[in-house]
Amino acid sequence: MISLAGRDILHGWGKFVFTGVGLGLLIGVTLTMAGVYRGMIDDAQVLIDNSGADLWVVQKDTLGPYAESSSLYEDIYRGIVIMPGVAQAVNVTYFTMQVRHGERDVRSMAVGIVPGEAGQPGWPPYLVAGRQITRSHYEAVADIATGFKLGDRIKIRRNHYTVVGLTRRMVSSNGDPMVFISLKDAQEAQFLKDNDAIVQNRRRTAENPNFNRPGVPGLLEAVIASQSGNPYVNAVLVSIKPGYTAEQVAEPIRRWKRLTVYTRAQMESILIEKLIATAAKQIGMFLVILTLVSAAIVAFIIYTLTLGKIREIAVLKLIGTRNRTIAAMIMQQAVGLGLIGFAVGKIAATFWAPIFPKYVLLLPSDSLRGFVVVVVICALASVLAIRAALKVDPAEAIGG
Repeated sequence: MISLAGRDILHGWGKFVFTGVGLGLLIGVTLTMAGVYRGMIDDAQVLIDNSGADLWVVQKDTLGPYAESSSLYEDIYRGIVIMPGVAQAVNVTYFTMQVRHGERDVRSMAVGIVPGEAGQPGWPPYLVAGRQITRSHYEAVADIATGFKLGDRIKIRRNHYTVVGLTRRMVSSNGDPMVFISLKDAQEAQFLKDNDAIVQNRRRTAENPNFNRPGVPGLLEAVIASQSGNPYVNAVLVSIKPGYTAEQVAEPIRRWKRLTVYTRAQMESILIEKLIATAAKQIGMFLVILTLVSAAIVAFIIYTLTLGKIREIAVLKLIGTRNRTIAAMIMQQAVGLGLIGFAVGKIAATFWAPIFPKYVLLLPSDSLRGFVVVVVICALASVLAIRAALKVDPAEAIGG
């Protein structure tokens, strides 16, 4: 039996392959969109894992420190570290900003960590080059995604820092690379106003008659002094002792310290279900649209190719070829086009994924599901062409 699909592919292989490559690029975009979504979830999980924390203590009734603003007095950790089941409690600050390097700005998440030893909550768990921060001022450890190198001088707000260490896959939930500096430097960068703002604020305070009333000695000086300090952090990261569950340790902190405490599961839920929920819906809509477009393209291509073989199909019918054989030939051609497209798309997505600004995670399971979807779409898209082929009158082979 003559294979109509094989004959047509061999006869016009250039057009068929070119069409498959075009379809493959569209499939590659679809796989990449799925990889972007997986990458966003992985960024959120990496952020939680790399923090080294079992609990996040934040301002009451907030979703901080990653999803929204949270502000705590820095001495809060002293009351937390003595709570039952607490192994370590350390202050940390997070804020996203543009870090200046020469003439280039890099959007990064600056992280303020307390001095101590590597392995404490909040510290980068490992380095790929250099060393950890050992001084209380003007040293930084940066993720390699920033493009910084050892010894680079970077500017955060009004201070300059020397990059002494490099780490990998330390990113925010938005995929911004992290830059670690000392807690005191981070507090100054995040909370302290610039010099002009401080001077103007002190002038307003001094001119306020409420602070110059007789019988209130030292009030003005106290207010001005308070404006010069930075006694705030965004969260307290807590690690728990063996033998305790996260909820056993979290509940007394909530009750007695009147603060909000999140476990790892709760923080992961916040990051995935709240912080990236809208982006996930947008990606889902793009995937649906791309799938429909792919199906429409395959249906149009196969239908067009089938109409170009009306005479051949009529001849096959004239010599007694059964309808299911003709239908199988057209479906084979559609599935063959889908296989070429999927192969091209998978290769393209694998090669261009590393150059994307967002982390793209291509999972084998997603590729397998994508393969099944492509085959099903191609099979369904061939139905229109099959219907057209089955309506061909065998007499057209004689009268054509």
